[in-house]
Order: sequence, then C-alpha cells, then structure tokens
Amino acid sequence: MAAFDNLYRHRMVRAAAFAPRVSLADPDANADAILTLTREADARHSALALFPELALTGYSAEDLHHQSLMLDASEQAAGRIIAQSAGLMPVIVFGCALRQHGQLFNCALVVHRGRLLGVVPKSYLPTYREFYEKRWFSDATGVIADQITVAGHQAPFGADLIFEAEDLPGFVIHAEVCEDFWAPVPPSTFAALAGASVMVNLSASNATIGKARERAVLIDAHSRRTCGAYMFCAAGAGESTNDLAWDGQLLIYEQGVRLAAGERFLNDHARVYADIDLERIEQDRLRLSTFRDAAARSAERLRALRRVRFVLDAPVDAPVPLEREIDRFPFVPNDPERLDEDCHEAWNIQVQSLAQRLRASGVKRAVIGVSGGLDSTQALIITARAFDRLGRDRSDILAVSLPGLATSGDSRTRAHALIEGLGAQFREIDIRPAAERMLADLDHPYARGEPVHDVTFENVQAGLRTDYLFRLANHKAGMVIGTGDLSELALGWCTYGVGDQMSHYNVNAGVAKTLIQHLIAWTARRGAFGPQVSAALETILAAEITPELVPAGADGAVQSTEAAIGPYALHDFTLHYALRYGFGPEKIAFLAASAWSDAARGRWPHHVAGKDRRAYDLDAITRWMAVFARRFYQTSQFKRTAMPNGPKLTSAGALSPRGDWRAPSDASARVWLEALGALRAELGLPEQAG
Repeated sequence: MAAFDNLYRHRMVRAAAFAPRVSLADPDANADAILTLTREADARHSALALFPELALTGYSAEDLHHQSLMLDASEQAAGRIIAQSAGLMPVIVFGCALRQHGQLFNCALVVHRGRLLGVVPKSYLPTYREFYEKRWFSDATGVIADQITVAGHQAPFGADLIFEAEDLPGFVIHAEVCEDFWAPVPPSTFAALAGASVMVNLSASNATIGKARERAVLIDAHSRRTCGAYMFCAAGAGESTNDLAWDGQLLIYEQGVRLAAGERFLNDHARVYADIDLERIEQDRLRLSTFRDAAARSAERLRALRRVRFVLDAPVDAPVPLEREIDRFPFVPNDPERLDEDCHEAWNIQVQSLAQRLRASGVKRAVIGVSGGLDSTQALIITARAFDRLGRDRSDILAVSLPGLATSGDSRTRAHALIEGLGAQFREIDIRPAAERMLADLDHPYARGEPVHDVTFENVQAGLRTDYLFRLANHKAGMVIGTGDLSELALGWCTYGVGDQMSHYNVNAGVAKTLIQHLIAWTARRGAFGPQVSAALETILAAEITPELVPAGADGAVQSTEAAIGPYALHDFTLHYALRYGFGPEKIAFLAASAWSDAARGRWPHHVAGKDRRAYDLDAITRWMAVFARRFYQTSQFKRTAMPNGPKLTSAGALSPRGDWRAPSDASARVWLEALGALRAELGLPEQAG
C-alpha cells in the first residue's frame, strides 16, 4: 500500500499539459523538447504528459507534411521518444503525422514506459476559414488496418481506442485531436460513456480575439456533460505566423472545475500541472442516472471500443503530496467574486422558498424563536426579506425570546437588538417556571437542588421552547419557521419531535453551519438592513456557538457546542465529501489534511478573521471524523426521516428523506469506524476510546 501522503493511494492522478516552443520542421529538436518536459513531469510524479497536435513538426509545416524526408524524420523522432520513455512514469501523448496504406493521418501517439500503446487518428478534419487539412490528411474513417507500425513498434490504430491503467482503478485515457472536440458529438462523448475518465485534446488551434474564452466555455461544459476531466493544449511559440497567431493555451478541467490554466503567448515552453480526482468522477457517474441511461442507449457502439491496458507503476513508498488546492470550506468559495455570487443566490433561494410557502399556505404571520445565535439570526433575516418581497408588514413576524435555565443576558441583548432593528414584533416568554415544573414532575435531581445538567435537563428546555412556538402559532394563526441547519441535522444535534428538529417550514434545512456564518457576514457587509442590524449581526458572529441549555461554569464559560461535538469546520468538510461523493474516511482525511494542516497555506475567504484561521492535524481530523461517523451513520438518521420541508441550496445535497439522502435509521457505522481505527494505527496515533 502506498504511503498515506501519496495522492495515488487515494485514486488521484497528477497530469501535465505542455505547449513547447516549436522548432518548425525539425522533428529531432521537438522530440528533445518533448523528452525534456516529460522528464520534468516524471520528476513531479505525473501520470500523464500531454503535448500539442503535430508536435514533432509543428502544425504550420503545411505542405512539408508531404515531404518524404520530413515524414521519415518524424517517425524516427517518434521512435526515439518511445525508446527513451522506458524509465519514465508519465503516459506521453503527442502529435505526429503517420503514413499507412498510401494515406497520411494526423495522429495522437500514446506512449508509456518504452511501449507504443496505440495511435489515434484525427476524426474530423477542418476545411473552412484558415484550415485546409484535407489537403494533407485522411480522417479516421479512411483507416484500413487496425494496427500500425511506427519505427518498428506495432500498436493498435484507430479512433476507437481507450487506454486503461490496470493498477490504478478509474484511470482511463481517451485522446482526440483538435477539431474532434468541436464536432457536434465529439468522440470523447462515447469514450466517457465507456469509462474514460481523463480525456485529452491535442490541438493546434490558432489564436483570435475571444477564441480562448470559447475554448474554456466548451471544455467547461464538456467536462460537466461527460462527468470527467478534460485536458487541452494548443500550439504555441515557434509556429509559423505567416497568416495566423498561436497562444499555447493550456487548460485542465474536472467536472466544470478549472484545475489549471496556463499563461498564454509565452516565448518559451508553457506548462500546467493538476491533480485529478478519479474517485470523484466515478462517484458522480454512479449517481447520475442520465449518464447510465446514455451509456445503455449507446451500448453497441461502446462495446466496439478497444481497450489498451497498461501498468502505470506509480511510486508507492515515496510521498506524493497533493498540489491541488482544497477549499477549507467546501460550502463556501474562497474567491470573493464567487462568494458574493453564491451568497446572493443562497440568500434568494431561502427567501423565495419561504415567500412561496407563505403565499401558498395563506398564513399571514410567522413565528420564530430568536436566541441571539447564528441559526435563528439567519432564519429571522430571511423571514424579514420574504415579508418584504410579499409586501407584508414585518410587525407580523412574531420574534420570540424564550429565556431558559441557562440563558445569558448577552444572548438576550443580541436577540433584542436584531429584532428591534428589523422591525419585527418582539415577544418574550420565560420558560423557566414551566421547565422547573416539568423537571419536578419528572422527579429530576435538579428539582431537588442537585446540579445535574443531563440530556433530560437540556431537552426539557428545548422541547418547551418549540412547544410554546407551536401553540403561539396556533393562537396567532401563524407558521413556525424552523432554524436548525444542515450540519445539526447531520450530527443529530437537535431535539427530536417537539424540539428544534421540528417546525412548519425550515428555511435553514439545506444550509451548512459554515455557510450560515458566511451568509450572515455577507449580509452585514452589504448593509442589507441598515447599520443597526449590521452591527447586531457582527456581534452575533463573534459570539460562541452555544445552545445555552446548561448554566455557565464557575469561570463564566458558556456551554460550547463545538467543545461537545467538534469543530463545525471539520464536520462540514466531512459532510460535503461523504454526502456529495460518498468518499470513505481515508480519502476525506487525506483531503482534510491538505486543506487544514497548515493555516498559512492556501486561500481563506477574505472576511475570516486572523484569530479564526486555525489548523488541525491528522489526530484532530480523524478523531472528530469518528464522532461524525457515529452520529451521522448510526445514531441520528431517525431524526432526518421525520424532518419538515425546507429548500435545498447546494449541489452537495440536503438530508431530506424526500430528496438527496435516503437511509435506514438502524444502520451501523462499523465500516467507517474500523477504517478510521486502522488509519489511526497506521499513522501511529493513539487508539480512540468509545
């Protein structure tokens, strides 16, 4: 088994795309450049090295491709690359013109460890605007024999080839050449349906105004449609500028995520590297019924594709740390522009959903418990904006403070400032007398003066709060707006039934705790409700996350949710990858270590304060992941099975039993916990109790 900090162990691959400085009509010089750059890729443990179309001669050699001497030199140079690849790890994909049976083909050669794995001829030859390829080449339909010999190396030949690593599940490569990608149905579409996960395009593709943007849009869309990774490289410096210009554009996308984009118009070799997640691709394809149906409808064509197998032989003992940036907050983008766009969209999904429910139900009033914490704050500001959108008076929002046996003056002050600033109707219902009566009726030790603050003590208060809200809604013909968030539902950190798990409509059901924090910060920063409310929101953001169900200690410290169940930042990270991709604990721990082990590495959302920029080591990551596994998989599904309606916000999914997550309430977490135990033992971490 590979070392834990080796990305290949976790079904990821490093890929490189190059646009070398072309030595026009000089195959030997170009072969030297290809080998030099491949050795660089090998040193960086890349599994794939991609080069442009007709890389051995230059695309703009034009009629020189009909010179026998040039074709001989190209084939000999290709033979040298094949021979010298023997000690190199990357699969090398490069362009070369090759002859067969009196025809000349524009080809992609796929080479690995001294072996020519296969040759893929271009399927679509452009003969429009500035392109005249049919002057020189035949397309793939002209192939007569399904084998070709290149410099003494015989290999499969045809556009029906895909290349599969035997020792790295899911690493399946398909190559297409330039115009193939612009066809209405690119060959890579069928390759993806047949299992190709990494599709590569060897291109020349000259530069014109706006063309780079067009390529990026096409690749983005195609990587999404095929649920795969797509790599593109265009010819760059050294190509003839008789009538055209060349930019050497390099792009690597994975399912619509741009992993790498090279600098264009360099006067030297251009390069990009990216780490591709093969398991992510596979898991999404497993989930997408449309993908499976498309494969079934093309089954006959897919069965005709030929698979060429090879052994990648990636390094096992050596560490190969992840170079790909992993967002610490997968529900919250790092990029400020994207963050603003996502927060705007999330906010409006919540507002519009609640407005529709209020409109459809005919209910005129909203009832919401406001504690001065994050969740009720987000629910209240969403409710206020929904009332605005419906043209209703905010005084019909009954914002209720329900102080209990552990409620602090600070939280009541925060709640009151927010309610007043929003113009909602403030109500206070002191639940302490009712809580003390119920505890006495239950013969609880607290009623006899003993300082016992157990789960009964907590849930008596949580249940009473919800009970009062529902009865107030009955009394005032209102709707109880739920406040519990996605993270709490995942962890079961909510009181079942007559408790904060229940409401008439829960606007926060699809919002992770970390996203709620950022949404409140975004609202405050924009001044959406004026300076008074923004100031109240900032105060709420700075407070400890607490249910305030247990009295403060002798030192004045309030009950801390994260001290009890762990950091929401880590739980939301695990939730995203477990819910969205079905990853196991080892893979999630690897990604989490990359994201969280060093607070100085990578980007943070710009409004996260310096004091909040924490780091977590693998001990903390796996320890809290065990808590997540036990709570999510084994002990709290019954709460999610009976959850109220609420909007889904992100592609990571929600936990509604009517939507993204359907699971048995009596499942076991044993597989997860055993995997975590084995990983901790491998890493030399102490055995975890419980």
